[in-house]
Amino acid sequence: MKKTPSLALVLLMLAGTLLIGQLIKAPCSGGGWGDGRQYKRLCYTDIVPLYGTEHLEGDRLPYLDACPEGPGACDEYPVLTMYVMRAAASIGPSGLEGFYFSNVLMLAACAVLITIMLWLLVGARAMYFALAPTLAVYSFINWDLIAVAFAMGATFAFLRKRPVLAGVLLGLGASAKFYPALLLVPFALELIRRGEKRRAWGLGGAAVGAWLVTNLPFAIAAPEGWYEFFRFNSARPPDWDSMWFVGCNFNSGGYECLSSSVPIVNAVSLITFVALSAFVWWLKVKKQPDFPRWTFGLALLILFLLSNKVYSPQYSLWLLPWFALALPDIRLFAAFQVTDIAVFVTRFLFFADLTGMEGGLPFWVFQTAILLRAVVLLGCVGAWVVRRSDDVPDDQKSLDPATSTDWAAA
Repeated sequence: MKKTPSLALVLLMLAGTLLIGQLIKAPCSGGGWGDGRQYKRLCYTDIVPLYGTEHLEGDRLPYLDACPEGPGACDEYPVLTMYVMRAAASIGPSGLEGFYFSNVLMLAACAVLITIMLWLLVGARAMYFALAPTLAVYSFINWDLIAVAFAMGATFAFLRKRPVLAGVLLGLGASAKFYPALLLVPFALELIRRGEKRRAWGLGGAAVGAWLVTNLPFAIAAPEGWYEFFRFNSARPPDWDSMWFVGCNFNSGGYECLSSSVPIVNAVSLITFVALSAFVWWLKVKKQPDFPRWTFGLALLILFLLSNKVYSPQYSLWLLPWFALALPDIRLFAAFQVTDIAVFVTRFLFFADLTGMEGGLPFWVFQTAILLRAVVLLGCVGAWVVRRSDDVPDDQKSLDPATSTDWAAA
């Protein structure tokens, strides 16, 4: 029997990963991007420019105070993310670097919480998260680790037989980023499979309630500002990293495409996501009728990323805990890490080429990396579909979220 590494060792590995991440971002942390360093040195982070564009340098309260540049010029993030940004600007040293490092500390704390929960659930497999190269690259590029922490907390609570708490955390997570709301589906299906429909309703009700408590005050007090997140995401065209953009570019041969067809893209993206999810669900049920429904979260998130019109670089953080939980295959994980890092590197070197800098890469290299990542992610979905649990009865199994339907004792 292999000895589980201590939590201290796992956290030490995490600290090393986060330190590497900080070293990657350090050249960009103070601004001064006029020389194109954010592309050539691959140190881009949203935290630096959004300090100014979200008007956080003063005392303005998101949503409640109007954007100085007019409606639609700021407040493009959900409530909890905007107010984490506001807190970072208020509690840390003044100025751009103070704002950046305040956010780094908050995001690092989220990574620590995620790692601890994973270690408590799956022991050594927490290393899938703690040592992930993409964690180093994306930890401090945006605020997604906040939502990942809520989603992981909800998963931990659910596996510890606390579905109401899981619902609350999913509702709060959806107030930071939409994606945790997707996990309501596999969690509710697991409860229904177990004949616990009332608890499934409790899970959903808790999630809706937590989201309303967080959002309703702003929706009432400042409806225009609060709605900006929804307006912005509804109107934005396909992003560079999305399969939509690759397909559009292949069809038209240009970079500016689909902007006039955003409503159609929105509708087709949703239909594609639902259809693919239903198809994968059918395949899994056919292969293993009594599989642990909550593990469907991995496939659901992958299909959302592949069908959505936006796949921002840091969205890959959403998947890291799920490799440890539902698909601990080191070969597939390594393939995902390699192709995802390739997308990141070629994306920003393509931007360097696009702006006329030396050392850039043409779009076809970036496009190839996107396609390779999509192939790997589809392979992960296929591997999850064919992966089977053993036949040991539920009440005799110890917690092994990759292969078991059992919940740990509360």
